[in-house]
Amino acid sequence: MKRWLAVVLLVLALPAGAQELKSFTPQSLTQITASRAGTPFVLAFWSLTCAHCQQELADFGRRHIARLVLVSTDTPAEAEAIRATLARHGLENAEAWVFADEFGERLRYAVDRHWAGELPRSYFYAADGSRRAVSGHPETTLLDRWLGHRTPNR
Repeated sequence: MKRWLAVVLLVLALPAGAQELKSFTPQSLTQITASRAGTPFVLAFWSLTCAHCQQELADFGRRHIARLVLVSTDTPAEAEAIRATLARHGLENAEAWVFADEFGERLRYAVDRHWAGELPRSYFYAADGSRRAVSGHPETTLLDRWLGHRTPNR
């Protein structure tokens, strides 16, 4: 009974309509790509402390990218700040993940063994499953070309 009451209180403590932040583990990339098989999408890694990431999030928000998956490299303890940042950029409806633990190297390696941790880091997935990695804010021409050929705006 006490456990049930604790669960109810935790749920009630969540802000109404709070964006779900899924825990990103070494197996998450497989889950993300499998659920989008045959569909182009953007997978973008970012952090609260990365100024260029904020610019990229603002750009994503302005462009209304429908097939966007965002992964914060921060920790679950920063969930409120992550949600607030996404909302500020109009991304409160985007699928959002957060690194499950502070050992980011292991999680980055699971995504791309050549990724040294630079942010922002985006992966442009084609319908055939191939991907293009971009470190730093993607060039506007690349983003426009990818959006124009692969993903419709909302």
